[in-house]
Amino acid sequence: MNLEPSQNERLKVRLAGYPRKHNEGRVELFYKGEWGTICDDDFSISNANVLCRQLGFVSATGWTHSAKYGKGQGKIWLDNVLCNGGEKSIDSCKSRGWGNSDCTHDEDAGVVCKDERIPGFVDSNVIDIEEVRLRPVVAMAKKRLPITEGVVEVKHKDGWAQICDLGWTIKNTRVVCGMLGFPHEKKVNKNFYKLYLERQKSYFHVHSVACTGTEVHLAACPLEFSKRNATSSCEGGMAAVVSCMPGPQFMQNSGLKKKLKTSSNVRLKGGARLGEGRVEVLKDNEWGTVCDDRWSLQSASVVCRELGFGSAKEALTGARMGQGMGPIYMNEVKCLGQEKSIWNCPFKNITSEDCQHMEDAAVRCSVPYMGLESLIRIVGGRSNYEGRVEVQVGSKWGTVCSTGWTTKEAMVVCRQLGLGYSMHAINETWYWDSSNVTEMIMSGVKCTGNEMSLSQCQHHKTVSCQKSAAKFAAGVICSDTASDLILNAPLVQQTVYIEDRPLHMLYCAAEEDCLSKSAAKANWPYGHRRLLRFSSQIHNIGRADFKPKAGRHSWVWHACHGHYHSMDIFTHYDLLNANGSKVAEGHKASFCLEDTDCQEGVSKRYECANFGDQGITVGCWDLYRHDIDCQWIDITDVKPGNYILQIVINPNHEVAESDFTNNAMKCNCKYDGHRIWLHNCHVGERFEKYPGQLNNQVS
Repeated sequence: MNLEPSQNERLKVRLAGYPRKHNEGRVELFYKGEWGTICDDDFSISNANVLCRQLGFVSATGWTHSAKYGKGQGKIWLDNVLCNGGEKSIDSCKSRGWGNSDCTHDEDAGVVCKDERIPGFVDSNVIDIEEVRLRPVVAMAKKRLPITEGVVEVKHKDGWAQICDLGWTIKNTRVVCGMLGFPHEKKVNKNFYKLYLERQKSYFHVHSVACTGTEVHLAACPLEFSKRNATSSCEGGMAAVVSCMPGPQFMQNSGLKKKLKTSSNVRLKGGARLGEGRVEVLKDNEWGTVCDDRWSLQSASVVCRELGFGSAKEALTGARMGQGMGPIYMNEVKCLGQEKSIWNCPFKNITSEDCQHMEDAAVRCSVPYMGLESLIRIVGGRSNYEGRVEVQVGSKWGTVCSTGWTTKEAMVVCRQLGLGYSMHAINETWYWDSSNVTEMIMSGVKCTGNEMSLSQCQHHKTVSCQKSAAKFAAGVICSDTASDLILNAPLVQQTVYIEDRPLHMLYCAAEEDCLSKSAAKANWPYGHRRLLRFSSQIHNIGRADFKPKAGRHSWVWHACHGHYHSMDIFTHYDLLNANGSKVAEGHKASFCLEDTDCQEGVSKRYECANFGDQGITVGCWDLYRHDIDCQWIDITDVKPGNYILQIVINPNHEVAESDFTNNAMKCNCKYDGHRIWLHNCHVGERFEKYPGQLNNQVS
């Protein structure tokens, strides 16, 4: 049936939803005093063209189905809409009639319009409140970041407009705080603001907001806009004001920081920037991932908020932040958005048939604006991702001393600039000498690698640098992706055994320093060494290939084994006692890196034979079998007892990885003098700080 326009005035159409740009969104129509949506059944580009023209755009470039911009609320006004494309208004097209549909809001249709306005088009209903800010009114608060309290303002034309607070609820505040990167909201002292706002002229662009509290952006809430010619008053109300509570890592007040803890059984891994990553959850002491079936912005927001960030900007599927290892604990997570933790949401426990790691869910969270990227810059590089580091201290810019400049410090610089990971920490930057900044103003920088900015790392109070010439200033090369190596812990446990190997078979190993020092005093070639043997399988689960830092011209030929070693020290093998000190010397193994095997659909790219390229491809692993030389710890001198076997990959952080916390593997180890048992082999932090002893690093 054809629909007659319901009133004499033109039908109102608007775009809504999130995430979207101003020329796309869920289509909403205003009929009989309320906004409603259109169902996607029979929807076509012709329908989209009619709607885009009604919205003041010249045409449509596409349309969307299945509530791509989020589910609408209220009525579904139209269904089975069939336009020819030339109609003036959507209500001139065929359909089932107003309010007659068999759809749910899961089928809300959207359009993507060409970003070109019809010349002279007036009274556009296009909602554009993409940009929202808090304007602080207290002088102190203006200087301090993040801004957590103030008048809510939305970008309007070339300026900023306010929102009338009549009917404003704490749910609206929750949404505003979430989209600005804050997990919680606080009550605000309205009387204080009332006095201030009475002296200011407000322009009210939005008249009422009715969020449910689970939306991830104000644009996703039902909104009423001020009529074009109506006086922009807000009688009986004032401009909406909100106060938010930042997550602990963004707090200035350290007392509060200690009280507010973020979740300890949920974490993000593999993200290049703050507040993004693959979602991992902890169960029975083992971390696992979440499958992406039905993964939504609501579930992603629960994760973001419990980790001290705001609501989610994106709920990513298909292992966009790299594939995890180990168990997959959850599938079809269906959070409503109010839950305190993802563990409180309904989900299915899964079996391995349901999901693979190619379906690991990830998130990008809203984080508060801290202004940290404006206190640092990199200059002189061939691209925006590399250069000499310059920092601002007070009002002065200067360089950083490169003595002790390592991957950890460079990682912090790249993170602070929003450029991902550091591929290389550079100690000489004469070839990037393009800046007129010559003074060195920071030295002795020592970071843990997790800081948000260089100023949060330890550094000398007064600058002291042996090589203070500008050409020795610190530099970085950043990258959006990095490798991530992880050892297959169960395989070590399954393959361990003891071998008494005759010395006449160990000449090669002795040459490569794979035996403990007492072997030198042995009566060669008689006698034997007792070896703890196991297989190591090292997976690259990152988003870039792992390649040795050294170019092939400096690789070392090992005649005994007949191949080149591309990394001088690639793993540490150690046997430790309970307090972390070594009982067997262990050794530092240098390897030839190659792809032994790969997961389905990935082809091998690196091999050691014939001076081949060395490395480990994403999705592949390098296997060192228990029966190859040096794949052991010499325990000839070890007494029976309980020990810890520790293997650390890439121990000196020589090659950049997105995550160094999974480079160590530890096993509990029982040795009775004849046999050995390993149990509880797991990936985790390496033993560096011994209990009861101070870490003796000099800061």
